[in-house]
Amino acid sequence: MYHTVIVGCGFAGAVMARELAERGRENVLILEKRGHIAGNCYDTYDRYGVWIHQYGPHIFHTDSERVYDYLSRFTEWYDYSHEVVANVNGQLIPVPFSLHTLHMVFEEEMAKKLEKKLIEEFGRGTRVPILKLKEAEDADLQAVAEYVYEHIFLRYTMKQWGQKPEEISPEVTGRVPVILSEDSRYFSDHYQGMPLLGYKELFKEMLSYPTIDIQLHTDARDVLKLENGENYLYGKPYPGKIIYTGPIDEFFHCCYGRLPYRSLRFVLEHYNEEEYQPKAVVNYTVSEDYTRITEFKKLTGQEIAGTTIMKEYPCAYTDSSTQIPYYAILKEENLELYRKYRALVRKYPNFYLLGRLAEYKYYNMDAIVEKALLLADELVKK
Repeated sequence: MYHTVIVGCGFAGAVMARELAERGRENVLILEKRGHIAGNCYDTYDRYGVWIHQYGPHIFHTDSERVYDYLSRFTEWYDYSHEVVANVNGQLIPVPFSLHTLHMVFEEEMAKKLEKKLIEEFGRGTRVPILKLKEAEDADLQAVAEYVYEHIFLRYTMKQWGQKPEEISPEVTGRVPVILSEDSRYFSDHYQGMPLLGYKELFKEMLSYPTIDIQLHTDARDVLKLENGENYLYGKPYPGKIIYTGPIDEFFHCCYGRLPYRSLRFVLEHYNEEEYQPKAVVNYTVSEDYTRITEFKKLTGQEIAGTTIMKEYPCAYTDSSTQIPYYAILKEENLELYRKYRALVRKYPNFYLLGRLAEYKYYNMDAIVEKALLLADELVKK
């Protein structure tokens, strides 16, 4: 008998499985629809032997000592600090927009003047959301805001979300800052890096525990049923816990309608060259249909002849059989629809929602690891 059934084997499900098995001394079953563990973090080798992230680049970063120490139990780290440049009409400039970028795109005397005003207004080292900067009354500060808005934020955001910027949740726009320092790193977190042997190996270590069973190629809807206030596993009443990390609307066959998401289409290209671009990731913020290009060798530190890149094309999520839901579209009518599904779940005992898809919410990797650890604390204490 399993004490807990977990649906999904990404970070949310894997951390919960390890914690409940190890600390809670439980027998745990993971049901995973795909043919592999590690969720969207899954990494593998392409036909040329280049180590790639199959579902787009995943860069670990966190300020949480607990999260870093926890994952360090299962991996050593490759020392990598993520730096990104944007291709703006052929010019490569660091993003997020920083004081370093400021001096690249404005004439020097003007750049010095703007730097002084920005620091006086907001303080050195601060991260100013672009929409807040647009509200500045000073004409010079508005000029900076207008440049960032037009060349880095506007078209990129419209491509990414298929919406006008004013239609997008502040949770999204707040992640597009102007940074008032010379730090060109994409993230400012204390801990940054990549799992030395990759995410798949990290997950294998985490899930290597005698009381954890994993069933791949298993759709939870085929083995779990929720009917009349009772939970069933393989057709029999199930009194244990269920932790669900998948798309909640699809578990209930979209009975209230489909929750809207943005999806991504990836195109891999290989070149017989030592490098394709100067940084691991180059954002294309103006005219191209794709939003960014990732060169994986620069991300993982792999030494190999030739190089593989990945182009990312955002698109609407319309077909659950061929597409992956990546980003919840946080509009009020969508959140209201989600609340209907959440209310439906509450009719069933010991059923917990955890993760981006189950909670219809954006999480970075470290944030969902922390959320899983906190939920595990609560359940183990019970």
